[in-house]
Amino acid sequence: MSTFPQLSMNPEVREHLRNVYTNNELVSEIGADEADLVFEALLSCLSHPPLFTCLRASTHLHPLQDIQHRLEQHLAQQERSPSVYTHPQLPDVLLLPVHGPRSVDPLASEVIVGALCGNAVLRGAHVFTPGILSTPKYMKVCDVVSVFSDVEGKCTRGAKEFKGKKVFLGNGISEVDRSEIFSSDGPGKGVAIQMTEPLYQSPSFDGVLTDQLFLQNLPSVVVGHVLGPRPGERILDMCAAPGGKTTHIASLMGNQGSVVALEKVRSKMEKIIQNAKMLKLDCIKAYCCNSINAVSTDPTQCMYLCVFVDGPPYPEESFDRILLDAPCSGLGQRPNMTYSCSLKEVRSCQPLQRKLFTTAVRLLKRGGVLVYSTCTLTLAENEEQVAWALKTFPCLTLEPQVPVLGSEGMLGAGLSHDQRRLLQRFRPEIAWRGTQIAHSPESLLQNANTDTIGFFIAKFIKR
Repeated sequence: MSTFPQLSMNPEVREHLRNVYTNNELVSEIGADEADLVFEALLSCLSHPPLFTCLRASTHLHPLQDIQHRLEQHLAQQERSPSVYTHPQLPDVLLLPVHGPRSVDPLASEVIVGALCGNAVLRGAHVFTPGILSTPKYMKVCDVVSVFSDVEGKCTRGAKEFKGKKVFLGNGISEVDRSEIFSSDGPGKGVAIQMTEPLYQSPSFDGVLTDQLFLQNLPSVVVGHVLGPRPGERILDMCAAPGGKTTHIASLMGNQGSVVALEKVRSKMEKIIQNAKMLKLDCIKAYCCNSINAVSTDPTQCMYLCVFVDGPPYPEESFDRILLDAPCSGLGQRPNMTYSCSLKEVRSCQPLQRKLFTTAVRLLKRGGVLVYSTCTLTLAENEEQVAWALKTFPCLTLEPQVPVLGSEGMLGAGLSHDQRRLLQRFRPEIAWRGTQIAHSPESLLQNANTDTIGFFIAKFIKR
């Protein structure tokens, strides 16, 4: 058992990703040895949480300083007083340092959780009942236990012990008996293990200042600012669930204008509505729709005739700005100790993204802005998509992004240096190689923009 493993994945996917980071253009620039070291650093950092927890503040309702003060008061009530930092470049972001990995000794009594639950624990969550796969045979309320993540998905639910590959997450106190977790009525929904000694210490934000704070990865907040929504505009978020970027767009507009959020899964669409209501944003309208089919096929339909029609399909050139945060292979997510998708599934993303992109171009007004983003690391879903878009749609040009917190686009997709400079790729492996010795939170703050999830942003204007 390894305490700090690299991201575990299908060997074919690993080789596919390795080829991205060791392609001929990159190797010719930085050398084969350096390219290999960067790739190994990538696999290591992906299984660990970022250095900071990022919270987007509802600055359309309250000044940032007021929200910061309320958060500090809440944390003090928990008898924990971590520093709360404002972001130097993003006026609606608060940052909290993540402390770890801490020195915690595992105990003999083991609870095994699924990989998704394990990822949440590494980011500050307690263990909720549905995430538990195995507990000791006679576990009772108030038992002190160690929590491990099953990184290969091989633990059978209800097992009394597990000998497979697992990763230690920390220690906690049981709040339920084993019989309640594995009852015939199914698992409950509440907290089952209160984490008292987590390997990575970060505050839990479940139910905390829900109308004022939204837990969101830093690059995802950058996307909203790059899109640059203005009051009174009509904006489309094509793949919107769970609504983090949707609500951010509406907030940046001061809740003035129209934000249309499309999501093909009804339960996820309803979550967008819940988040909009919670954050007091009534300019958002969410619809259950596959965005590929969001553009009207009726050639007689025009924007003038349908100006009062809210739901899809929409006439061509209906929106001032469009965000396509595309479904992707998700290889940039952190922390992630296991990646279960096959190479076939990874490769299936590019065709879907191109269909969605084509719809986006049709729905965008002339002079309008289209932002394309993913939370993955492949060239095929990022830089290659940009090269394809510029070739396929001569009406599109790449535009400078504001703010720029990430690195330029990667080599290997045939883009020019000037084109790559207009892209943003968040590359946590670069920060990871330079932050392996202990620093104060203040000195680590300079790495808040780089030690993030892996992410990609491109901004286009339709001429």
